Amino acid sequence: MGRNKIIIRTSIKGIIVNLALVAFKAAVGFFANSIAIILDAVNNLTDAFSSIITIVGAKLSGRAPDKKHPYGHGRTEYITAVIIAEIVLLAGVIAGKESLDKIIHPVKPEYSPVSLVIIGVAVLVKFFFGRYVKNVGKKVKSGNLIASGQDAFMDSVLSFTTLVAALINFFTGLALEGWLGLIIAVFIVKTAIEMLMETFTTMVGVRADKEFSDKIKESIASFEGVQGPYDLNLHSYGPEKTVASANIQVPNAMTAEEIHILTRNIEYAVFAQYGIVLTLGIYAANDEGEFGEMKRALEEILKDYKTVLQMHGFYVEKAKNNCYFDLIIDFDEKDKEGIKNEIVAKMKEKYSAYNYYVILDSDITD
Repeated sequence: MGRNKIIIRTSIKGIIVNLALVAFKAAVGFFANSIAIILDAVNNLTDAFSSIITIVGAKLSGRAPDKKHPYGHGRTEYITAVIIAEIVLLAGVIAGKESLDKIIHPVKPEYSPVSLVIIGVAVLVKFFFGRYVKNVGKKVKSGNLIASGQDAFMDSVLSFTTLVAALINFFTGLALEGWLGLIIAVFIVKTAIEMLMETFTTMVGVRADKEFSDKIKESIASFEGVQGPYDLNLHSYGPEKTVASANIQVPNAMTAEEIHILTRNIEYAVFAQYGIVLTLGIYAANDEGEFGEMKRALEEILKDYKTVLQMHGFYVEKAKNNCYFDLIIDFDEKDKEGIKNEIVAKMKEKYSAYNYYVILDSDITD
């Protein structure tokens, strides 16, 4: 079964489960005059709406690429995740307002043994269903399902506190409804804000997972003739669409035909293994003899700069006395240009006949 079908099927189950819980909790809340249980029911209703939006998002993100959107519509899921978080946030704000009203104007709840059993069953249903949804979300890499599963788990915890308050009221007559409703509202708002921040971070762009980027680099480096993969960039256009670029260093004597065969084989292998469309650039290596001495001199100079993480792409164009290399400097370094200029000046002292062309690369992947 395809990823989108799994998301839709799981979301439909979520709608059914949450609407059933809404019906039971709302009935118990109204009959027992419990604001906490009514708000818990409202929270389940927002979960059902979230599942509907998740289905819409899966449908939209699954549309094929077109001329206007050549990378597909996968990022639609991020937009729907924001909508889901905003619905949860609105529910939390409303819950907080109603709870404050109950604190100011308290009404004594009246629980029955049947209502307590229903609340207990609801706690168990939410707990196990939340685990199920979260596991499915991790399996298909759906941020919406993972968020829904986490939200369901939080619901089970909050419903459990509601059950505890109901038991306290049933046996002691002490009413904690308004205060408990306020606590639930705070948790709902907190969850919504966390969902929003996580989604916004993903939309802005985050550092690639080190383990994943290392695996891709290992795949590239495994081919004979590749002296090192550099500048790996991963661009996500949704959970199932990643475009990547990287540079590889190859011997200076390789022919265009040999480079063509090598790069095509690497690109095919990476796509077959990871489903990633990879574009490769080339660094030629001529760091032997006198140019090897230049490179070693540069490496010695770089040892004095702790924020210089890597140097690559070293090449000397003998006919024009041009020396090229790239530097990766730590993001925390404030004066990257200053460090580059210092390094060039020191190389000039040793090899004054050469012109130096240095590119400052970003520390994008580990």
